[in-house]
Amino acid sequence: MPERMDTSSPIKLVTQNRKARHDYHLLEKWEAGLVLRGTEVKSLRAGMANLKDSYARISGGEIFLYGFHISPYDKGSRYNHDPLRTRKLLLHKKEIRKLQGRVEERGLTLVPVRVYFKGGKAKVEIALARGKKQYDKRADIAKRDAHRDMERDFQEKQR
Repeated sequence: MPERMDTSSPIKLVTQNRKARHDYHLLEKWEAGLVLRGTEVKSLRAGMANLKDSYARISGGEIFLYGFHISPYDKGSRYNHDPLRTRKLLLHKKEIRKLQGRVEERGLTLVPVRVYFKGGKAKVEIALARGKKQYDKRADIAKRDAHRDMERDFQEKQR
């Protein structure tokens, strides 16, 4: 049930949080709608967004996204938005309660992984994540380097 990704509509990727895969073990992923104001949509469509230091938190039975930077729209007027404002995410109550139980009980956190448009609507993929230790990060880097070396050797033998 946690994998609610529907691939029937074309997806236009806006931004992704590459550091999330480096800093966290991503356990489950969820797709949530994103509540936006005025010029934020135009800025997102132009790709002017950054998920680098963002995180999600549940409060009052609702889920909010903090630290998600959407640059002000350059053709906007004085009604432009605050780039770092807190944005509400849209999930079913049952899903929010399930996530809240997992976050409180096991010490997990909610990390946004990517932002995209699907069927004309802005969506955020959030992941239930557990922080990696420093030795986990080093092991991942070593594994990736070893794989890259094997691929390089294989390519040289093919020539």
